[in-house]
Amino acid sequence: MSGRRGLGARWRRRRPLRTRLAVMASAAVALVALGVCAAAFFVIRYKLYQQLDQNLAQSATLIAQQHRDEGPGVVTGECRFLGAPACSQIVPADSAKDPAKPYLLPVAGAARAVASGQQAPYYTNFTLPGGKPGRMYTTTFGEGDAVQVALRADIAERGVRQAAALLLAVGGAGVLLSAVGGYWVSRTGLAPITRLTATAEHIAATRDARHRIELPPGPPGREGHPGGEGREGREDEVTRLAAAFNTMLAELEESVAARRRLVADASHELRTPLTALRTNAELLAQADRLTPTQRERASGALGRQLREVTGLVNDLIELAREEEPQPLLEEVRLAELAAHAVDAARGHWSAVPFTLRISPDAAHLSVPGVPARLSRLLTNLLDNAAKFSPPGAPVELALSATDLTVRDHGPGIAEEDLPYVFDRFYRAEKARALPGSGLGLAMARQIAHAHGVELTAERAPGGGALFRLTLRGSMGAGRAVPRAPSGHDPRGCAP
Repeated sequence: MSGRRGLGARWRRRRPLRTRLAVMASAAVALVALGVCAAAFFVIRYKLYQQLDQNLAQSATLIAQQHRDEGPGVVTGECRFLGAPACSQIVPADSAKDPAKPYLLPVAGAARAVASGQQAPYYTNFTLPGGKPGRMYTTTFGEGDAVQVALRADIAERGVRQAAALLLAVGGAGVLLSAVGGYWVSRTGLAPITRLTATAEHIAATRDARHRIELPPGPPGREGHPGGEGREGREDEVTRLAAAFNTMLAELEESVAARRRLVADASHELRTPLTALRTNAELLAQADRLTPTQRERASGALGRQLREVTGLVNDLIELAREEEPQPLLEEVRLAELAAHAVDAARGHWSAVPFTLRISPDAAHLSVPGVPARLSRLLTNLLDNAAKFSPPGAPVELALSATDLTVRDHGPGIAEEDLPYVFDRFYRAEKARALPGSGLGLAMARQIAHAHGVELTAERAPGGGALFRLTLRGSMGAGRAVPRAPSGHDPRGCAP
C-alpha cells in the first residue's frame, strides 16, 4: 500500500500542475458521467422488468378467476407469443397429485413451497424450450396449489441491451468531453499563474522589476474595476494573486529605485569631503615644506573632515537599515529628555538662544522608547532649527500633553519644499550653502516612525519652520502609550 502511495506521489511530483489539474478535473467529470449512466441503466432495467412483472401479475389474477375450479395441469397453451395470453399451469404442493401430461414450465421445489404456503410468491427468469428468454411468476392458487404464469422476455431483454449500448456510448462521449473540458479548465484557469511565472522568470533573468502581469479589465464605473473599492470581493483568487504580485513588484521597484538613489546621493555627498581629505592628506605628506601655521591649519581641517565623513557614513548605515532596531524599551520621561537635548544644543550652538517650555500636564509624561534614539531625534531637530536661525533669534522647544514642537525664526520652509523636507539628501535652495548632508531630518522621521509618533513639518505663524511630534495613543496616569510600529508589540518585542 505504501508502495502505491509512493508511486502516486512520485507521479504528482514529476507532472506539471497543468497536467495534474487536467487529469483531476477530467477524472471527476468522467466519474460523474459514468455514475449517471450506470444509475440510468439500472433505472431503465428496473422499469422494463417492472412492466413485464405487472403483466404477469395481471395474467395470474385472470387465470385464478377464470379457472378457479380446475385441478393441476397446463391451463393455457405454449409460450411462443411475445404478448398475452401467457402460458400458465397449476402446480400442486404434493408431487403425487401431478397430472400425467407433463408441464410446459419448469417446476422447482420453490413452486411446491409457494403452493403449500411456506414461501411467498416470486419471479424468476428462465429459458424457453426454443431458446427464447422468458420470465415466470409463481403465486398461490387456492388451497394447496400454485399457479405459474410465464411470458417471453424478448422485449425487456432487447430494451435492456439497447439501453446499455446507448448509455455506454453516452458515457464514452462524456469521458471524452471531460478530458477536453479538463484540459480547457487547466489551460484557462492557470493562465494567470502562467503569466505570473513567466514574469517572475523574466524578472529573475533581467533583474528588471518594471514588468507587470496583465489583469482582466473590470467594468468601468463600478466596484471591482481595477483600482476601485470592492475589487477584492469581486475577483477570483488567481486574479487577486496576480494583483498582489503586481503590488509586490511595484514595492520592489520602488525599493530598488530608492536604493539606487541612496547610492547615487551618497556617492555624490561623499565625493567632496573625500576629495578634501585627500588634498589635506597630500598636503600634510609634504609637511617639511609647510610653515607651522599651515601644518596646524591643514591638520585641523583634516580632523574636521574626518569627523564629517564619519558622521555621514554612520548616518547612511542607520538609514540603509530602513527600520529601527528593536531593543528592550524603557520608560522615557519626555520633560527630562527635552531638557537634556536643549542643554546639549546650547553647548554645540553657543550663539543661538534656546528656550524650553513644558506645560504642567506634561511634566511627568513618559513614553516607552529607546532613550538614545529619542535623544538623537530631538538633537537633529534642534540642530536643524539652529542652523537656520538668524543671529540672536531663539529656537523654541515646547512640550504639551499631546505633542512636542521645535520652532525656529529663520526663513522658514518654502511651500514647494514641504513635501520633501524628510527625504534623504534633500536640501532646499536656501540650505545648500550651509553645512550638513541632508540626512538629519530623514533620520528623525525614521526614529519617530519606529516609536509610533508622527513627525510633521509646517510653516510657523509669523515666519520660521515648525516641526511637530504628535503623540499617538491614550493618555492616563501621566503616561502616553505610543502605537507600536507595524509588526511589533508595544513592548518593542517582535510578535
